[in-house]
Order: sequence, then structure tokens, then C-alpha cells
Amino acid sequence: MELGDIDLNLLLLFHRLMRERRVASVAEQMNMSQPGVSNALAKLRRLLGDPLFVRGPGGVVPTPFALRLADPVAQALATLHGALNPVTGFDPLRATRTITIGMTDIGEVVFLPDLLERLSRVAPGVALNTVRNTGVNLSDEMADGRVDLAIGLLPQLKGGFYQRRLFDQRYVCLFRRGHPLESAPLTLAAWREAEHLVVVSAGTGHGQVDEWLKRRGVKRQVRLTVPHFMSVGYILERTDLIATVPERLALQLAKPFSLSLSALPMKLPAAPIHLLWHARVQHDEGNRWLRELVIELFADGGGRTARSSPLPTRAR
Repeated sequence: MELGDIDLNLLLLFHRLMRERRVASVAEQMNMSQPGVSNALAKLRRLLGDPLFVRGPGGVVPTPFALRLADPVAQALATLHGALNPVTGFDPLRATRTITIGMTDIGEVVFLPDLLERLSRVAPGVALNTVRNTGVNLSDEMADGRVDLAIGLLPQLKGGFYQRRLFDQRYVCLFRRGHPLESAPLTLAAWREAEHLVVVSAGTGHGQVDEWLKRRGVKRQVRLTVPHFMSVGYILERTDLIATVPERLALQLAKPFSLSLSALPMKLPAAPIHLLWHARVQHDEGNRWLRELVIELFADGGGRTARSSPLPTRAR
């Protein structure tokens, strides 16, 4: 099929149906009648030789072919939108905007203090908003422009996104100062015999570390399990529990909570932490400025050799 054989509006309709999954919602967004949307979809079906969507509970469900087509179409539309709506002359000192970044609770502890301190000096009119990487459909939120950047280990973001590796997240053992384990190098036997605080964080790099320990039969005495990292410092400060946590988080918690950290007695896989953004903002000057600031502050090497790469397209 040649590009001249297809109407751009049909691809826009397809993209919105992929996002909304309801004909009525798409009809309202595109100022069309529902029969008009159905007729346009029928034309697209004939052109592509596939049903694309079938009826499902509460709306329509995409076919496997539609799922394979979704990311390339979204990326192409985002690129075209960016080319037709260029933003020029971004001045951080005069900018007044709110930037939304997807990150975990660890990310808020590790990144926000330095980032806010720098923004207060170089971009005083820029406000920040954060959302949990696991709390929203990050791919759709970024494709629609509601989330500007994301930081973390995010394998769900593939086609239509760019990435820049910031650093590899290593893990350490964290416990209170004066803990019996503080006086000697930590052995595997001592680590296993200690009582552990474990954070269950599925879908994050830390969750993958827990799976790695389970697959290799590395057992520990779990005394307490919590769903986030926000309480870790408070609990370790007042108990003899120990926790295996990301090194950069441990360094942030050590001083305010009087904690010590030690190298682990086994080598855990490091989690690659990336900065990610959608193709629709690849050429947005404000977004580019913020990306460069994040790279300068947090990337190993300070970003001097930064190289951003588009992620491969995949079927959802």
C-alpha cells in the first residue's frame, strides 16, 4: 500500500480508537457522528484487509494486527504533530509551566531534592508534579502529553519512546548505626540469619532483584514486608532489622536516620535506570532543556557523552 492510498484522518481515528476503545468517545473527540466513525472504520478495514476492532465488553477490542500497528501509527502521528507545531525560544528563566515526571518513591527521594534545588535557581517559574510509574498507564499518559518524562527501569515503554541511560542501580545492605552487623564485614551466613525488612515493589528494578534471589534459592528471614520505601528509614532506625536497598537511596537515608550501609555478601544484578520521553516531545525545546538538566545532574559522567536512542517498536 502507498501512503497516497490512505487518508491521514483514518489513521488519527484508528489511533484514538486504540486509546479510547469506545466509538462514542472517538465520535465526540473528532466532532463526528457515531455512524460516521463506523463508516470511516469500515473504509480503513477494507484498505488494510483486517477487522482491526471487534465488539467487546463496554466497547471495542483491537485485533492482533491492530496491536502490531498501534505503536508505529502513534509514533508517526507524534512526529508529524511535533513538526507542525514547533516550539522555539525556550527561556528557562522566564518559563512558567508545570512539568510532570513519572518516577517511583525511590526516585522522589533520590532525584527531587537536587532537581528542585537546581530549578529554583535556573527556572524559578517551573513547577514539578510526579506520578507513580506503576500507578498510571505511563505509555498512554506520555503519548498524550500528560506526562513529560519518566525515570526508572521501565521495560513497558518501547515503540514511540526515546531513552538515555543514567546509571546502573547497585544494591547494598542498610541497618541502624550500632547494629551487631556493623562491626565486621557482612557474610552471607550473617545476612541470612538477620531479620529482614523487605519492600515488595513489583514492576520495578527492586522487584526484579527479589525475583533473582528467589530463583537462586537465596533465603532470608523476613520479619516485615511493606509496599513502598517511604517507611524504611523510620523502621530501621528503631529496630535490628536490615534491608537490601538501592545504593543511592541508602546514601540519602543514612544521615537523617543514623543508618549504616554495607556491601552485600553476594553480587546482585544492577538495575539500569533510564530517562525516557515520547517521540512527540523529541524536538520540544523545553523538554529537551529539562532532559539535559536531568542528565547533567544524575547521569554517570555528567552527560558529556550522552547519546539518546529510539526504542524499538513492539506489539502491545
